[in-house]
Amino acid sequence: MKRFPFLTQRQTLILLRYSVALVFMAHALVRVINDTIPQFSLFFENKGFIYAKAIVWAITVFEIVGSIALAAGYFTKWLSAGFILMLLIGIVLIHASLGWFVGEHGTGGCEYSFILIMCLLLIASDDKNAKAAN
Repeated sequence: MKRFPFLTQRQTLILLRYSVALVFMAHALVRVINDTIPQFSLFFENKGFIYAKAIVWAITVFEIVGSIALAAGYFTKWLSAGFILMLLIGIVLIHASLGWFVGEHGTGGCEYSFILIMCLLLIASDDKNAKAAN
């Protein structure tokens, strides 16, 4: 049977891992470059969190370091769990009240976080030692 489209399942999972890592890296770097850490910290302060700036920096550092390690294939299960936890907290604090949709049918909803969680579950389930079936 001919492979479709042209990548093996193993190669596709690696590409997915790189892509998801890139998404988290981009979020963190834009936060640093655009100096929106104070704005993000204020959001946490308004939600009643103490040490809001430390929380935002912890998130940012986790996204940067975690993205590099995830892309490299290190600690994929643990990093996926950390990113999933971060996304779930984001859904609870921000996105759930804004509905499901992100794009044309809404603003700031859960769908983007949901699909990232599904991607991270797939990445976490990858058995790097298994022989490829295709």
